[in-house]
Amino acid sequence: MMHYDREHLSNDELIHIYKELLKPRLIEEKMLVLLRQGKIAKWFSGIGQEAIAVGCGLALRSEEYILPMHRNLGVFTTRRIPLHRLFSQWQGKPGGFTKGRDRSFHFGTQEYKIIGMISHLGPQLGVADGIALANLLKKNKLVTAVFSGDGGTSEGDFHESLNVAAVWQLPVIFIIENNGYGLSTPSNEQFRMKQFIDKGIGYGMEAVQVDGNNILETYQTIKKLAESIRENPRPVLLECLTFRMRGHEEASGTKYVPQELFDLWGQKDPVNNFENYLLKEKVIDEGFIALYRKEIKTEIEKNLEITFAEENPHPVTGLELQDMYDNKVHPVVLPQSDAKTEKRYLDAISDGMRLAFRKHENLVIMGQDIAEYGGVFKATQGFVEEFGKERIRNTPICESAIVGAAQGLAIAGMKAIVEMQFADFVTCAFNQIVNNLAKTHYRWGQNVDVVVRMPTGAAVNAGPFHSQSNEAWFVHTPGLKVVYPAFPSDAKGLILSAIEDPNPVMFFEHKALYRSITEEVPDDYYTTEIGKAKLIRKGEQLSIITYGLGVHWAMEYLNENPEISADLIDLRTLLPWDKATVLESVRKTGRAIVLHEDTLTGGIGGEIAAEIAEQAFEFLDAPLMRSASLDTPVPMNLELEWNFLPKKRFAQQVKKLLAY
Repeated sequence: MMHYDREHLSNDELIHIYKELLKPRLIEEKMLVLLRQGKIAKWFSGIGQEAIAVGCGLALRSEEYILPMHRNLGVFTTRRIPLHRLFSQWQGKPGGFTKGRDRSFHFGTQEYKIIGMISHLGPQLGVADGIALANLLKKNKLVTAVFSGDGGTSEGDFHESLNVAAVWQLPVIFIIENNGYGLSTPSNEQFRMKQFIDKGIGYGMEAVQVDGNNILETYQTIKKLAESIRENPRPVLLECLTFRMRGHEEASGTKYVPQELFDLWGQKDPVNNFENYLLKEKVIDEGFIALYRKEIKTEIEKNLEITFAEENPHPVTGLELQDMYDNKVHPVVLPQSDAKTEKRYLDAISDGMRLAFRKHENLVIMGQDIAEYGGVFKATQGFVEEFGKERIRNTPICESAIVGAAQGLAIAGMKAIVEMQFADFVTCAFNQIVNNLAKTHYRWGQNVDVVVRMPTGAAVNAGPFHSQSNEAWFVHTPGLKVVYPAFPSDAKGLILSAIEDPNPVMFFEHKALYRSITEEVPDDYYTTEIGKAKLIRKGEQLSIITYGLGVHWAMEYLNENPEISADLIDLRTLLPWDKATVLESVRKTGRAIVLHEDTLTGGIGGEIAAEIAEQAFEFLDAPLMRSASLDTPVPMNLELEWNFLPKKRFAQQVKKLLAY
């Protein structure tokens, strides 16, 4: 029989723990019946592991965030979520938390301070870092707990997130449910060390191991750790030894698991053992057990009736599109005075961020070498001296965890800027951006107040890994906004708009423009509307649609060829892009060429050309043209680089277009 140390727990407290432990077991048993009846489509069973989730849910305060996995039903039940809401979530009904847009435990809820996972498992560890960082900065003495299975620890996000938490001494408990398998792959094919607590040494953090099937040991350990961490903020790795008594999900079965393991762990069942202990100690009796089981089952049936009576969601296309973004209106802010200063493109961005930091005390920027060094391009030079290292944060080289932390800051009511040292390096955070940041508001209505700054572009002789134009990757991702200014005044106004915006914004800054162009820029705080293009020049013969460095190439060409009368449109925002301005111009001129530095195939030029063809075909006097870079990586050699870029080809294409 399992050994329990009740310490100072009263009989009433033991009974409360028992009730909380039994409830998810009985819900699961009912779900398995419904699965066999075809009334639910999928189920990830936590039978045999309930003590970990329940222990955590009981040990933490209701205002402390927990980031569970798909086998942690006990977290949701201990937080008192109405069962019909959980059932509706699992059924894809409107009464759930995602309006039928996501399944099982893939949701978050600010009301109950639970942030659910995405299918990629590891990213939520970085999100937990961000929530814990917010708690640290607010000095509110709160703890964050985040779960990972043993299989999920093989992901890079696990290493990055633990490393960041250790470096920054974040008040977070990393709970590893070591159940011996990642789906069907056993531990000896997942990792070489014998136990996860050995990893604590490498991260410089405390590591604790518990019997994850022992509810009292798990609960009391987490409770004591949380009390300690609240007073002495730091991360702790908690390994919970347990076993999954059913398949990864029911369809996968358990044939890959030796029967002797089921026999061994069956004797360690967390519910049965604790129940027998309470019977032996005469804390409860068989009558109590029967009565409470009946009470839970009645609650389950009543809540299932609510869910089954609920209609499936009725698709409303407009609502689906609307919910991609947090649509809070932020009116355009105009400068309060006429004061202007000649500023370079880089200086305008820095000035905008500096004013934002003065306005928003909850704003944090994170990135490599951005503090005392001021960033590799010096965009944050002097920021540490004014705003301090708590808000201007140097990071380890771990883009994924930092973007995840930015989302965590947003969840905790803060604003975050992440500086990619080069836009090329964003690939290391791609999953966090396109699957976490971009989809969160659509899934469960949480705003993601994050700006990712992207020093981008070629014409700087920097080669394949420091020169890419990768904006099209993100234009393809609903839920993001993509901004790309060409002038200092727009750069300042748009960076301030991006910081004001409650949605994730990818903010592209062309490196070749940083110090090469200047403009009279208002000194005051002001914003420029996201999603609105700018007509740089007016003409009659053709429409040139471009952005970034392409605007300057087009201006140079028109200056050299004054006989050409053209509308020159600077898009400024690529998602959402200003279709109305573009179509109005093309309908007037009858000719259009889309110019961008990105490669031709898959570039935004194809999307713009398609829209023009669909909406303004009858106004065209010539074929639509795209002018873009070669479909190769960016070469380093200067001659090769200019051959790669479209500047010379653009001039030839304009002549061809005008010849029609």
